This record gives sequence, C-alpha cells and structure tokens, in this order.
Amino acid sequence: MSIATRQPIAITVAQFEDIVNRGLQSLIEGDPHLRLVATDVPQDEMDLTLDVHQPDVAILNFASLSSPSELRELHTTFPDVRLMVLANNPTPAESRQMIGFGATACLAKNTEARDVLHTIYLASRGMHVLPPAGDAAPEPAGPTPLTAREADVLELLQSGRSNAEIAAALQVGVETVRTHARHIYRKLGVSTRRELRSTV
Repeated sequence: MSIATRQPIAITVAQFEDIVNRGLQSLIEGDPHLRLVATDVPQDEMDLTLDVHQPDVAILNFASLSSPSELRELHTTFPDVRLMVLANNPTPAESRQMIGFGATACLAKNTEARDVLHTIYLASRGMHVLPPAGDAAPEPAGPTPLTAREADVLELLQSGRSNAEIAAALQVGVETVRTHARHIYRKLGVSTRRELRSTV
C-alpha cells in the first residue's frame, strides 16, 4: 500500500505549555499524512480520550505525569496506542525509564520540527526513539525495556522502600529483589538508589 492511499496517522496531544501545544498542532495539521483527533488533553482525561478516539500515537507531557506508573497504566490499558513522551531535556536514564514503562519514544521539547515528525512516523510503526546523546557517552544501540516485575520493583525502590519491604510487598525473596535492582540499575544507567530516585 503506498503512502498516498494509507489512512492518516491519528494523533492525540496532551496538554502542554501554550507555545509547545501550538507548535505541535501546527506541525501535525501541516502534514497530510497525519490527523489530529484531540489536542490540549489534560492528563487526568487521557484515559477517556484514548478510549474514545483510539489514536495511533498519543503525545504525552512528561511534566504532567505524576509518576512513571501512569505511563505503564496507559500502555497496559491501550497497548495499540504508541506513547510518545516530550520532556524538558530528559536525561538518558529518564528516557530509558520512559521506554521501560511503555513509551515508544521520548524526546526533548526543544527537538526540531522535522525530527518530531520523523519520530511520530517511527513511533506509529512501533520503533523506539530516544533523544540524541549529544556529547555524553554513547548509548547502547537500543534500550532494554524493563520487565513487568522490574517495573514493580522500580516503583517501590523510588518510593524509598528497603529490599526487605519490597520483598514482603511482592512476596518474593530479598535476593530476588537485589537481582531485579541490579538489572534495573544497569538498564537505566544508574548506580545508586539516590540516582534512581532522582529519575522520577
């Protein structure tokens, strides 16, 4: 099927700062292969909006998420919607965390228009996109998503719980929690709990 006969990619955009929102709206409406189905959606109305409009891609505001678990809940409830998160200068750890919680893409809000469009197209096909590393150390070729259990452990680690408390809450052994924690640290590129909590 050629791109000319393909259905436009349906997009929902969360509530952003006015200038970001206007820029996204103009960008999407200016591309004949994209269709804006909802815009300026408050985070607490995103579930209902995704249910009603069933977009291909939802562009979310990182600043509006109360915790990464909100992203995981959206991904679990709407597995066919590709979640694209825009944040203010996301760190590599934050970006990997968003991918781990179900985002398909994570970009900085100041990303150039052509790169945002390119990411929308890639995300609509399920391809993971992270912000460029810039001058930082090279990132691995692709992010390794967290498993569902690692995501549970991560949430409890970030809330300040001890290994023993996490083990009791998840009904697993303390050594299992330690193993999950090591995997989480490696996948998110952090080495301490303090760094982990700062990625929220």
